[in-house]
Amino acid sequence: MTDEQITVLVVEDDVDTAQFVRTVLERRGGMDVTVVHEAMSALAEVDRTQFDAVLTDIQMPGMSGLDLLVELRSRAPGVPVIVSTAFASVDYAVEALRRDADEFLVKPVPAATLVERVTALALQGRANRAAQSQGETVLAVGAHPDDVEIGVGATLAAHAASGDTVVVLTLSGGAVGGEADVRRHEALASAGVIGARLFLHDFPDTRIDPAGGVITAIEETIALVQPTIVYTHSSHDRHQDHRAVHEAVQVAARRIPFVGAFQSPSSTIDFRPSRFVPVDGFVEKKLEMLAAYASQAHRDYMAPELVRATALYWGRFGTGGAVEPLEMVRAAAMITRSGNNAGLRAADAERADDQHGGHR
Repeated sequence: MTDEQITVLVVEDDVDTAQFVRTVLERRGGMDVTVVHEAMSALAEVDRTQFDAVLTDIQMPGMSGLDLLVELRSRAPGVPVIVSTAFASVDYAVEALRRDADEFLVKPVPAATLVERVTALALQGRANRAAQSQGETVLAVGAHPDDVEIGVGATLAAHAASGDTVVVLTLSGGAVGGEADVRRHEALASAGVIGARLFLHDFPDTRIDPAGGVITAIEETIALVQPTIVYTHSSHDRHQDHRAVHEAVQVAARRIPFVGAFQSPSSTIDFRPSRFVPVDGFVEKKLEMLAAYASQAHRDYMAPELVRATALYWGRFGTGGAVEPLEMVRAAAMITRSGNNAGLRAADAERADDQHGGHR
C-alpha cells in the first residue's frame, strides 16, 4: 500500500452528479479527480494518464458506459472500472458483470460507500498491476489438447521459468482424435507441469467456426487474463480447425502488442517463420508436457527424438542451439526477457531476420 494520491477518472454526463462525485472523492477521499461527460473524452484521458480507477455512468450520449468498459479493458488493462446507474435493473447488473466490471453501484450512492469502494478498488488495482509488471502474461491458443505444447511448449516453459504468467486456451476437446474426457485430463496434467492456467472449451472438433462463438470465447479470455503476448496457430496449415483458430485470434487479439503463430505437424511448406525463439534448457520440459498426453503417444510427431531434432533444425536460423519458430502476426518494437537465456529477444530475432531473410 502507498500514500501516493489516488487518481480517479469520473465519466458522467449529468453535470450536477459529476460535481457531487468530484466533491465527495476529493474532500472525503483526498483523491485527484478528473471529470469528463462522455465516453470519447474518457478514452482520450486514459490514453494520456494512468488512473487508479474509473467510475462511469451507463446511460450517456454516444457510447454507453458498458461499451466504454470494453474499450477500457483494452486500453487500460488492470485499471478497476466501477459502473453506476440510476436504474436498479438486474439486466444492467448482469451485463456490467459479464463485461467484467469491478463494481456495480446504484445511484444515489452514499458518500461513505462511494469513497470506501473507490479507495479499495484503486489500491487493489495498484497492487495487481505492480505484481503483473514483474513479468508478461502469455496466452497460448490452440484448437485441440496438445496443440500449443507441440508448437511452443518449450517457449511456454521458458516464460514460466522467468516468472511470467502462462495461460493456455484450448477450444475443442479433440473428440475426433481420441476420448475427449481423457484428453481434457491430459491437458490439465500438461499445464500443471509448468504451472499454467488452463481454459477448456467444447467447440466441435474438425468443425470450429470463427463466427460460431469462437471469437467471443477468445475475447472473453483475453479480457479476463489481459495478456501481453499471444501465441496461436498459423494460417499456413492443412487442418481446418487450426486455420479457423488463427482467423479468430486475428480478430480477438487485435489490440495485443505481440502475436506469433507457431508451427504444427500439419503446417504446410508455406509456413515461413520470422522469429526464432531460443529454448535451450527447456526442450526436456516440453517433452515432459507432451508425455502427459499418453493417449497421443502413438503419433510420430510426439516422439522425443523428433521433437529434439526439430528444435535443433530451427536453431540453424536463430542463434544456435534449440529454437522454436514463429510467424509474426504483430510485434512490439522491443520485447526482452530476463532471468533466463531462453525467452524472446527481439535483437536476436531481428539479427536472424537480417542474416536469413526471415527464412523467406
